Amino acid sequence: MAKYDEQFKLAVVQEYLSDGSAGYHAMAKRHGLSSHAMLQRWVMAYRLHGSAGLSKKSSTYSAEFKLSVLRHMWENQASMIQTAARFDIRHHAMVGIWERAYRDGGLEALIPRPRGRPKAVTTPEPAPAPDSAQDDDKLSREQLLAEVKQLRMELAYNKKIASLSSSPAEASAAEKAQVVHELRQLFPLACLLKLANLARSTFYYQHKSLQGADTYEQLKEQIRTLFNCHMGRYGYRRITAGIRQFGQQVNHKTVQRLMGTLGLKSLVRPKKYRSFKGEVGQAAPNELRRRFKAAAPYQKWVTDVTEFHVAGERLYLSPVLDLYNGEIVAFETSKRPAFELVDSMLKKALAKLGPSDRPLLHSDQGWQYRMPAYQRQLRERQLVQSMSRKGNCLDNAAMESFFAVLKSEFFYLNKFSTVDELRDGLTDYIRYYNHDRIKLKLKGLSPVQYRTQALAA
Repeated sequence: MAKYDEQFKLAVVQEYLSDGSAGYHAMAKRHGLSSHAMLQRWVMAYRLHGSAGLSKKSSTYSAEFKLSVLRHMWENQASMIQTAARFDIRHHAMVGIWERAYRDGGLEALIPRPRGRPKAVTTPEPAPAPDSAQDDDKLSREQLLAEVKQLRMELAYNKKIASLSSSPAEASAAEKAQVVHELRQLFPLACLLKLANLARSTFYYQHKSLQGADTYEQLKEQIRTLFNCHMGRYGYRRITAGIRQFGQQVNHKTVQRLMGTLGLKSLVRPKKYRSFKGEVGQAAPNELRRRFKAAAPYQKWVTDVTEFHVAGERLYLSPVLDLYNGEIVAFETSKRPAFELVDSMLKKALAKLGPSDRPLLHSDQGWQYRMPAYQRQLRERQLVQSMSRKGNCLDNAAMESFFAVLKSEFFYLNKFSTVDELRDGLTDYIRYYNHDRIKLKLKGLSPVQYRTQALAA
């Protein structure tokens, strides 16, 4: 991962805050950042802690502090990035590590462990006995000069290594070799290697690696030329085929790796939204088991998230559908697939329940539905949570069917210039779908008409 100094971070954050038109993605691409999430963390840290939140920091956190951070995240339904920014924790992934450790081993698992290997106990070498024939004053002066030179060397080494790594103990062999090479004109090489705890052979190997030329420089240029020539339409497979047409044999895996290094990716098929992000939280059993019929309203609900692409932007829709009459009980839209999207939808749906209503709520195994805050709300209202089996979309076919109808009858038949225009259109269509659009399986009635007639009978 590239390292950025505090001045660069501050300049990028201030440019983002002053330029209201550019988003995280555009600003990160403008400055060559590896990901937009990095810029998002910088902005949060700056808003909460000022410029001090952008400086380098290396801390050891106590078990009590870690537990207080986790409680704040759970009670406020905050994400790991938001929680890390709130407590000035530079790596938000640490919060997830603490959460898993606490769930597995309790408070004892949060106690910090000493870093690195235990230091071996060494017997200090006895100081050489001074020559009795030598003048004592001259010997003391030489010792002082040697000590001053040693201290200057340690100070110069620590300052340079701190600019490359968070601490001397965490510096890599390549970083140590780079610092030793820069200081070898001022101090003896043997003393520097001893201070850096670096073997002489390791130093020369790392120095040679740093000075060596990039063996893939020509191939990278060919990949970059082909990618730009075809305006980003080629992925790594067709880039590989194009290079082979020029008579150069190259492995497709090498091309794929180099394209990742260069930040080149085919623009033909943008990455789609995926709700599953790994084993986050607890998964619920498949209680619905494809029994998509309900005898009365508010007995069985299904939910999911779908995305729309308009004018280079995305809009996400999270609805709740009642299996009794196919009515959309509640829905929420957002430009980002954050937890607030599903949380707001759930609160709207729960507000429509009566005191005795206890519907089963079915979803896929998306990370939002495995969040402790989401599952806690269901337990408080005594709702049964159900989840599809992993990788089996047919377990939530009723919700997928609604998305197909929505996109074929509304989204694909209209053109939208902005995301806000699409959001307004979705609101109008869902109202039409609930109140006016008739279904043959509902005896020619709309979902709301069918529910009203059944309750009046």
